[in-house]
Amino acid sequence: MTNDNHTAPNYLLGGMGPVPDEIDAVDLKVDGALPPELDGRYFRNGSNPLPGDHPGHDFIGQGMIHGVRLSGGKAAWYRNRWVKTPTMRGAHIVNSDGTWNLTASIANTSVLRYDGAIFALVETAVPYAISAELETVGPYDFCGALKTPMTAHPKRDAATGELYFFGYSLRPPFVTYHVASPDGRLLRSEQVGVTGPIMMHDFAITEHYALFLDLPVVFDRALAGKRGMPFRWSEEYPPRIGIMPRSGGGVRWIPVEPRYAFHVANAHEDPDGRIVLEGVAYDRDAFESIWERLGGLSASSGAGGPHASSHSVLYRWVIEPSGTLVSEGAIDDLGIEFPTIDRGRTGLSNRYAYAVHQPFGTDRTGSAIVKYDRVTGRRDAYEVGEGWIPGEALFVAAAGATSEDEGWLISIVTHATADAAQLVVNDATHLSAPPVAVVHLPRRVPEGFHGEWIPETSPAGVI
Repeated sequence: MTNDNHTAPNYLLGGMGPVPDEIDAVDLKVDGALPPELDGRYFRNGSNPLPGDHPGHDFIGQGMIHGVRLSGGKAAWYRNRWVKTPTMRGAHIVNSDGTWNLTASIANTSVLRYDGAIFALVETAVPYAISAELETVGPYDFCGALKTPMTAHPKRDAATGELYFFGYSLRPPFVTYHVASPDGRLLRSEQVGVTGPIMMHDFAITEHYALFLDLPVVFDRALAGKRGMPFRWSEEYPPRIGIMPRSGGGVRWIPVEPRYAFHVANAHEDPDGRIVLEGVAYDRDAFESIWERLGGLSASSGAGGPHASSHSVLYRWVIEPSGTLVSEGAIDDLGIEFPTIDRGRTGLSNRYAYAVHQPFGTDRTGSAIVKYDRVTGRRDAYEVGEGWIPGEALFVAAAGATSEDEGWLISIVTHATADAAQLVVNDATHLSAPPVAVVHLPRRVPEGFHGEWIPETSPAGVI
C-alpha cells in the first residue's frame, strides 16, 4: 500500500491507491444471507496504475477489474486482473497525428455485457473483450466497422436490445453517434456537430431522441504531452445540449447554464412530450475541485485545493423537443456521483435513482449510498460507516419484481486506510436498513468507477 507516502499524488494514496498484483481467493466469508437468485458475476472496473507508474491523473491508470462470483447463496470466489492491452507494453493512447490509437486502450472505466461477450470500456478506444474468468481476449471493433472510440456509457434499449453510443475525438469530426444491433452489427453512424474538441463522457436516450452534452470542458493543446489529462474548464466555450432523433437526422442545440456532467442518471419524455434529463452536474468550482484531486494534488497541499467546498449535485434539465429550454436546476443539495437506475428503465420514466454520497471526497463524513424517490421527493440512505468508502451501487431487479425498486443494490465498499473491502448487497426497497449480505473480500479494492452484473444463464458459462 502507498498510504504512508504523503509525497505521492492522491490517486496513489488511501482509498484510491492501486494494488500491486493479481490474486485469487475462494469461499469468501459472508455476513447475512446472499439472495440465492443472485447467481452470476459482479465485475467492477477502475484505474490501477502498474507498480512504479505515475500517469498524472486517476482517469488514465491501467484498467483493473475486480470480480466476485455469487452462486447458491455463497461467494464462490474473488479475483482481480489488469486488462492486458498494448498500453501495458508502452503503446501510446494518442497517435503522433493527434488521433486516438483505438486499440491502445487503458480499458479502465466500465464493463459491458453485449453480443454474447463481456467488454472493458474506456472512452478513448474500442472495447476490449474479457473472459468470464477476467482474462483479456482482445479488441472488438464491430468487424472493422467502428472507426471511432466508443463511450464507456453506451445505452441499451431494453425492448429492442439495440445499443446506442458515441465516440469523441480530438480532431474533426469531434463526435460521432452510432447504433448497433443486439448481435454486434454496426447499423449506422452519424457525425454530431459540436463546437470543438471536448470531453464528452456520457449521453442519454429517450424513447425517440438521443441527447448530447456539449459542455465546457475542452481539450487544450497546450496541455498535450504533459502528465495528466489535457482537458480544462473553458469560460469561452458555449454550453449546450443537443437533441437528435434516435433514428438520425439534424441536431437541435439548446443553450444551458455552464455546468459539466460526467454522468447521466436517465432521460425520458413526459406526458406533454417534453424531454426530462437528469444527471450529476458540476459548476466550475466543483469541477476544478475534483479535477485537482483526481489529477494528483498532494495530500500535503491541504484538503482538496481552493475549491474544496463545492460539490456536484443531482440536476434536471427540461427541454421542449422543438429546441426550447423549459427549466434547469438542482434537484437536491447533497454532494453525489455515480448515478444509477434500473437499466430496464433506460430512456423511460423512472421513479427511483441511486447515487453515492462523498465519492473521491476529502471529507468522508456520512459517506453513503443514496436512493431518490422522484415522485415523493424523499431521499433515503445507507451510511457505510466511518472510514469506509462506497462505490457505485448497481441495481439488480428481483425475479418477478412487481415494483421498480424491488431488487438489490450491489456495491464494492473499500476502506480508506485498512487493507479491507466488502461487497455489500442492500435491499433497494429498504435502503436505510442493514445490508442483507456483506461479502468480505480478501484485500482492499481501490476506489473505482463502474460495474456490471453478469447473470449465469447456462451451465457452460455466462451471458
